[in-house]
Amino acid sequence: MNTIIIAISSVTILGAIAAALLAIASKVMHVAVDERITRIQESLPGSNCGACGFPGCAGYADAVVNGGAKSNLCTPGGAAVVTAISEILGIQGEAAVKKLAVIHCCGDNETHPKKMTYQGIETCYAMVNSTYAGESACAYGCLGHGDCKKVCPEDAIFVENGLAYILAKHCTGCGMCVKACPNNIITIEDGLFRTRILCSSLEKGAAARKRCSHACLACSRCVKECPKEAVVVENNLAKINYEKCIDCGHCATVCPTKCIQVA
Repeated sequence: MNTIIIAISSVTILGAIAAALLAIASKVMHVAVDERITRIQESLPGSNCGACGFPGCAGYADAVVNGGAKSNLCTPGGAAVVTAISEILGIQGEAAVKKLAVIHCCGDNETHPKKMTYQGIETCYAMVNSTYAGESACAYGCLGHGDCKKVCPEDAIFVENGLAYILAKHCTGCGMCVKACPNNIITIEDGLFRTRILCSSLEKGAAARKRCSHACLACSRCVKECPKEAVVVENNLAKINYEKCIDCGHCATVCPTKCIQVA
């Protein structure tokens, strides 16, 4: 009996000592948290998408207060977040920058032949890892199984006839779809522009055309006719320099395969 009492007393005393040491340590090692960080984090959408360039909403909130990060980097939050951050910090708000996800492919099941029929897990990632390039003859295009759609927090993506599409009015440019696409054909771009090159093929013209009737042929007609010299062809694929582009849409008009489109 005495042995049990001694054991219980010993454990109780040790527990009390440990609690006291933890209490002392918590005060000695306490690091004050700027309340502005907490308030800014609460004003963020909480998607932790990383579109701002920082590790989650907490990382961005800390960077705004302690790292000099701009107040307009949260694309999902938009103008509302910019206003909230500006009020918390007592600074003049910066203009919210509209970002938009762009799927650089316009080839659906009607425009490119299939080299095989895939039977397996219905995800783009599984398809690539089991077939190395998907069902389509074009190895650079949309795989059509909607991995991007499944991760979109705003339901801004739908898949139709083997091709994913972005609903611009719902897209916040969070970048979740970019991370989910195994073919890396989705990018986040300036949402103010409507003219886009919707192809990712790096094959030469004749080969690309065999793979998809909407493929970029690297024919350079868009380059030659652009009034601002905003289009170039690199690695058999046309690209738009949006610092020069005036969004006139003329390149889309002259493109023979219509891989350049105006939204």
